[in-house]
Amino acid sequence: MNQERLMKILLAPHVSEKATLAAERDRQFVFHVAPDATKPEIKKAVELMFDVQVEAVRVVNVKGKTKRFGATIGRRNNLKKAYVSLKPGFDIDFMGAQ
Repeated sequence: MNQERLMKILLAPHVSEKATLAAERDRQFVFHVAPDATKPEIKKAVELMFDVQVEAVRVVNVKGKTKRFGATIGRRNNLKKAYVSLKPGFDIDFMGAQ
């Protein structure tokens, strides 16, 4: 796969209470990914960027909510999340050792 494409797959880490619990308990990390990303691409992108070994990837498509702004009805963007499980002995540290 093209390395330039892999660098554009992961958009951002998803930070939430559920994601933090999954990271602590199951070594699962949650990322916002490109809408057209596939599981093999996500796996290679995580391994390339964080120098870890990925055990499994699960993908969730989240539909954007409909919201009202006064009389106007708007819609939030759809997004795609990837739950990435790491093999034993590997970890991702987003805070960095400072």
